[in-house]
Amino acid sequence: MEHAIYLDHNASTPLAPEVQEAMRPYLELAYGNPSSSHWAGRPARAAVEQARAQVATFLGARAEEIVFTSGGTESNNAAILGTWFARERSGGRIVTSAVEHPATREPCHFLQRLGARLTVLPVDRTARVDPADLERELDRDVLLLTVMHANNEVGTIEPIAELARLARRVGAVVHTDAAQSAGKIPVDVEQLGVDLLSLAGHKLYGPKGIGALYIRRGTPFEPFVHGAGHESGRRSGTESALLAVGLGMACELARREMAVNVRIRVLRDRLWERLQEGLGKAVVLQGHPELRLPNTLNVAFRGRRGDEVLAACPGLAASTGAACHGGDTQLSDTLRAMGVDPEVGAGTVRLSLGRHTTEAEVDAAAEMLVAACGGG
Repeated sequence: MEHAIYLDHNASTPLAPEVQEAMRPYLELAYGNPSSSHWAGRPARAAVEQARAQVATFLGARAEEIVFTSGGTESNNAAILGTWFARERSGGRIVTSAVEHPATREPCHFLQRLGARLTVLPVDRTARVDPADLERELDRDVLLLTVMHANNEVGTIEPIAELARLARRVGAVVHTDAAQSAGKIPVDVEQLGVDLLSLAGHKLYGPKGIGALYIRRGTPFEPFVHGAGHESGRRSGTESALLAVGLGMACELARREMAVNVRIRVLRDRLWERLQEGLGKAVVLQGHPELRLPNTLNVAFRGRRGDEVLAACPGLAASTGAACHGGDTQLSDTLRAMGVDPEVGAGTVRLSLGRHTTEAEVDAAAEMLVAACGGG
């Protein structure tokens, strides 16, 4: 397709060439079960453990604290359900935010139906949680705090370290969904002060179908996938050496190439400048102006509908909101929580850049969008 430009990296990233090369041998070799002790299983086990070490190094964790999962959704479910069932007591509370991904929000609602008390923290107009709001809610009944590290729609970065310090005062377990932030900004479990952290392979140039959950040593955890006790009894099911190798290499690559995000931020800001030049006040920035992911630009085109704008730009791959929401033009939970005017929010488009986005692509995308909105 002429002028095919991919600006939907928050939805999914392409498989990095280095990840493809790392995975390729495992399409034919190491086909044994990693739990088998014979000659066919040993190479698979070695590959899984090397990948585990790579993920741990990326997060500043110990290898034994990393559990492989099927992706970010399972990691979030395991963290929330695993904590609740390990610590459940009458009157216990879960605290979360109003801008969480459905992979966090829905497990919380599920536990609410089972009797958990759920407190949802509001956010400001930039989608950021105020630690003072959490402090007012904290008491010894709070068992779990789960707040995302960075918002998938507008890119706003949450004050996780500060929230975690507050939650620890009452003995709460702290979980954060780092699926969007990993590889874009530093993610260190010690600096963040969290007990559990979720990753998704396909968000950081790794394969789909693989994720990881960091579980701090000593954290109460009840597995919700039961079976033969794989992953040190924390997640049953035969591990895929192929996918684990892909995630491990993706994490190693992200750790080595963190500096590329400086270039991405420059391109993101260039895209915003080009849109402003062409449309002026007819385009509105959504999310925090500074404390947001370096690749994420969420804008609203006044008087337009986001899906119609993108339909007029067939060569541009972008999103009208969180990718998981499909083509629904209703305001997302995040935009509603931010207090976005529905008439403005209807024109929302999320543009998320990647490692290989070029200046020429940014300029071409801006030109398409400006033309689609009648500017230029």
